Amino acid sequence: MQLRVKDIKDEFKRLKREHLVNEAGLLEILGASFIADEESIFGTVNYDYISKEIAWYKSKSLNVYDMENPPTIWKQIASSKGEINSNYGWCIYSKDNHNQYYKVLQCLLKNPNSRQATMIYTRPTMHEDAIKDDMYDFMCTNAVTYSLRNGKLHCTVQMRSNDAVYGYKNDYAWQRFVLGELAKDLRVEVGDIYWQVASLHIYPRHFKLIED
Repeated sequence: MQLRVKDIKDEFKRLKREHLVNEAGLLEILGASFIADEESIFGTVNYDYISKEIAWYKSKSLNVYDMENPPTIWKQIASSKGEINSNYGWCIYSKDNHNQYYKVLQCLLKNPNSRQATMIYTRPTMHEDAIKDDMYDFMCTNAVTYSLRNGKLHCTVQMRSNDAVYGYKNDYAWQRFVLGELAKDLRVEVGDIYWQVASLHIYPRHFKLIED
């Protein structure tokens, strides 16, 4: 049976109720896999911030100070000059990262049944890139694969790590945006988003958002 966001909420509630935290003090689901059928797992969506983040992603800038009022977390992980790795628009639109979006579009136009339509976000050098110039930005998204089935475009988001509160909401908004754009370019309907995360977790400061 394919899990959905409601099932993930219920599992976090159980972990909290039974005080099952990991060694870092987090509530954590390893190998989480579910259909992302809600835009939030816990907490409310900040649409104003999401619009700013998507605009920054679309700019392909690798400097957080090119974002309007960048949040503290972006500034904390950036280099002293504001440079980061995780501009997801740069990852899929930039020729410097091999035109991922364009390649997936051409792949599906050529073969709608393809299983190779993957936008690759991270790279083998991330272990070094994550800490260069005093930054601390190891990209969270590994890759996203697009599948055209029965006239609908679905995607499978594969992540190494995802904060189930702020991270999920913002990442979901970006992936929904890209899925919609690609479906429009292919002239097909938008399908489901399948979410797969090595570590889906909640920090102690957000435990209060989990209500039984």
